[in-house]
Amino acid sequence: MSPQTADTTEDSAAVLHRELRRGGHCIVFAESCTAGLIAATLGRIPGISEWLAGSAVVYQLSTKACWLNVDEAALKDPGPVSQVVSEQMAIGVLKKTPHATIAASVTGHLGPEAPEELDGVAWTSVALRRDKSISVMSCRLQLDEQVPAEVVHSDSVTDAGLERRHRRQRQAVRCVLEFCVACLREQGETAESAE
Repeated sequence: MSPQTADTTEDSAAVLHRELRRGGHCIVFAESCTAGLIAATLGRIPGISEWLAGSAVVYQLSTKACWLNVDEAALKDPGPVSQVVSEQMAIGVLKKTPHATIAASVTGHLGPEAPEELDGVAWTSVALRRDKSISVMSCRLQLDEQVPAEVVHSDSVTDAGLERRHRRQRQAVRCVLEFCVACLREQGETAESAE
């Protein structure tokens, strides 16, 4: 999945809010590289508390393992920025929040000190509770590597790297919100076709 530019992050949050209300869903997040920005973006909507349970911000590996029951072996190999860890984060936060019906996670390397092969890579997963089962969908994100022109002229390479990181965080927020909408719509279509 690549970042889209057509909608603003606020538009994406509004669309997700409508989908949550339409399906009667309550959402919870597990955020690693976005530092709570996903929940904060959705939280700007008046009356969202009925649909937003909260967010666990889990940066350190030990926190992922302790709070969300992410497997310590998976945190070592394939590592924290991987599909399996993203899925375990989503499932873990959903299980910790029994009144939530959907959970979304994100974990990534946004720079400026990311390994070259993983620079700008993130994983997002959505876990949906249905009856007594949980289904999970995941998506690999390759976030934009472009630095805005006004940052290129910065006196400090570090400033440019931090601006790129902040830009990628905003992109990741929008991508996760959009992926949640897509998963909810797919679940709705699946439920309708099963009836």
